[in-house]
Amino acid sequence: MTKKTLATLICGVLFAANVQAKSNDPYESFNRTMYDFNSSIDDYIASPISNGYKFITPQFVQTGVFNFFNNLKGINIVLNDVLQAKFSQSAEDLGRFTLNSTAGLGGFIDVAKHVGLEQNEEDFDQTLAVWGVPQGSYLVLPFMGPNTMRGTPAFAVDAAANPASYASFIAYYVSAPVQFMSAVNARANAEGALKFINEAALDKYVFTRESFLQWRKNLESDGKVSAAIDDDILAEEKTPDLKWRDDSKKFGIAAQSFASVAQKFDCAAQNFEQAGQKIEQLKMGK
Repeated sequence: MTKKTLATLICGVLFAANVQAKSNDPYESFNRTMYDFNSSIDDYIASPISNGYKFITPQFVQTGVFNFFNNLKGINIVLNDVLQAKFSQSAEDLGRFTLNSTAGLGGFIDVAKHVGLEQNEEDFDQTLAVWGVPQGSYLVLPFMGPNTMRGTPAFAVDAAANPASYASFIAYYVSAPVQFMSAVNARANAEGALKFINEAALDKYVFTRESFLQWRKNLESDGKVSAAIDDDILAEEKTPDLKWRDDSKKFGIAAQSFASVAQKFDCAAQNFEQAGQKIEQLKMGK
C-alpha cells in the first residue's frame, strides 16, 4: 500500500468519525471538560504515583500484582459468561480461575496461561448488549473515564462482582490498600497506551472516544467486527501488501484495546507500544 493510499485511508477514517460524532457524542462539550479534568488528575497524581511504583518495585512483583488483580476479574467473567449463555466458555473460565487461585498461589502466578487457558473478556456491558439494550451516548465521567450510557450502570454491577471492590464490607483497613494497589497497578500497565495517545493523536479526545467505542463493538461481537474490516481492506486491494495488512491489523487491535485506566484495561499498553513501533517503521519507509 502506497503512502497516498495510506493517507486516503486515514482521511476516510477521520471523516467517518466526524460524521458519527454528533450521534455518538451529543454531550461532547461536557465530555471534553471531564476528559481534561481526568487528564489533569492523571498528570499530577496518578502518573507520579505509578512511576514511583514502577521505579521501586521489581518486575517480578509487578507481574505478580498484575496477575493477582487480573485473576480476581475471573469471577465477573464467569458470571457474565453464564448470563450470555456461553456455557462452554464459562466452564473454561471457571477452570482458569480455579487453577490460578490454587496452583497459582492465589493468582499471583498465571499457571492457566501456560496450559493453554487464555483469559476471555466479558463484562456486564457486553451482557446488556446481548440482551438487546442499546449502547446509548458516549459519556466521560470524572475519575471513571470513557464510558457509555449503557456501560455506566454496567460498570457498577461489575464492580460489585469484584472482590477487590466489596472488600470494604469486610474491613476498611484491609480494603483501602487493596483498592489503592488495584488503581496503581492499572495505571502502571496503561502507561504505554497513554504515551501512544499523547504522541500520535492530533485530537486526543477524539482518538480516545473512537478507539473506546470501536473496542466496545469488538468485544460485543467477539472480534467479528475487526475481522470483517480486515477482510474489506484485502478485498479492495488487487495486489495486497501483506506487510501492510499485518501493520494495519496490529494498529487496529491497539486502538480497539484502549480504555480508561479506572476500568483496568491492562492489555492496552503492550498493544499500543507495538502499534507505535509499526507506525515508526512506516514513517521511515520500511
